[in-house]
Amino acid sequence: MKTTNLILIGMPGAGKSTVGVILAKRLGYNFIDTDLLIQAQEQCRLQEIIDQRGVEVFRQIEEQVLLNLKATRTVIATGGSVIYSQQGVEKIGRAGRLVYLQVSLDELQRRIADMGQRGLVMNKGQNFADLYRERTPLYEKFAELTVDCSELNAEQVAAEIETQLVSGILDVFSQFLD
Repeated sequence: MKTTNLILIGMPGAGKSTVGVILAKRLGYNFIDTDLLIQAQEQCRLQEIIDQRGVEVFRQIEEQVLLNLKATRTVIATGGSVIYSQQGVEKIGRAGRLVYLQVSLDELQRRIADMGQRGLVMNKGQNFADLYRERTPLYEKFAELTVDCSELNAEQVAAEIETQLVSGILDVFSQFLD
């Protein structure tokens, strides 16, 4: 049985952390940012882990954080690379609903001014557009709910998620009333 967690997935710059805090306040939920959990555990910034220890080590750390995460009534903002760990995504997906914050490549590139300090999990020779094309099908595959964040601010995105969740709950109950 699903618990009441909401897990936000999407590209870096999609607004997962910002929307997550707002959504948690709107719903009266707790809030967790898995990137911050990683930084606290490793005692350094994400980009330092990637630069000094490599992409694969970072992904292993991220997966362990996901597998060890225990939460209820929580909005969880994940790192953009979370979808590379099928085991991790399946684990958190059993504990809540995965919500994909969908943003166009052009908009993401406008939002992210300093990609070098973001902790972007990219292989050598890969650029942000490559990363977007690689990850988008994975977000779409795992998402139970997709919110088009185009032309919406963080408050509006949080309100749209809340509306879609309430609508989805009503749809489930209406099946029993027919």
